[in-house]
Amino acid sequence: MILVGNAVLSDDIKENFFVCDLEACKGACCVEGDAGAPLEDEETKILEEINPIVKDYITEEGRKAIEAQGTWVIDKDGGKGTPTIGENRECAYALYDDRGILKCGIEQAYIDGKISWKKPISCHLYPIRVTKYDQFDALNYDRWHICDPACQLGQSLKVPLYRFLKDALVRKYGEAWYDELIAEIEG
Repeated sequence: MILVGNAVLSDDIKENFFVCDLEACKGACCVEGDAGAPLEDEETKILEEINPIVKDYITEEGRKAIEAQGTWVIDKDGGKGTPTIGENRECAYALYDDRGILKCGIEQAYIDGKISWKKPISCHLYPIRVTKYDQFDALNYDRWHICDPACQLGQSLKVPLYRFLKDALVRKYGEAWYDELIAEIEG
């Protein structure tokens, strides 16, 4: 285990390689699973605020799902998450590009400069999942067969998971925290 600030990271985060390979997986993490993307409390307010802009970036099915369910939902485990289309199909905020790859409509609005929030932190950090406890956050690598192409690409490029997720980790914990993580892992 690696301890940095108030976060405990599993050794898997330093020992595994990872680079998303959207050409291979087609954005499967936006559709697979048993719920939408986990949300932090403050993110629910952001989704409500940006919905008038983001709705122009998502599919008609996604807009209908948000109209019916709201901009966020309580999932079966009692946590807050993004709504999904149908019975836990793709995230309501997903869109398909011209190659059939699922991408994030929120992120596309961000890239276009329409909003200042990139996407839920759980999506940005994936495949790291954060479990919050009273005194610390536990960061674990969520291994899933749909990410096998990302593991293979990361291995071939020799990009460790913690390096691939630098921007997301800095967004969540800050630059100084990330520098401390690098010092802890790489000496």
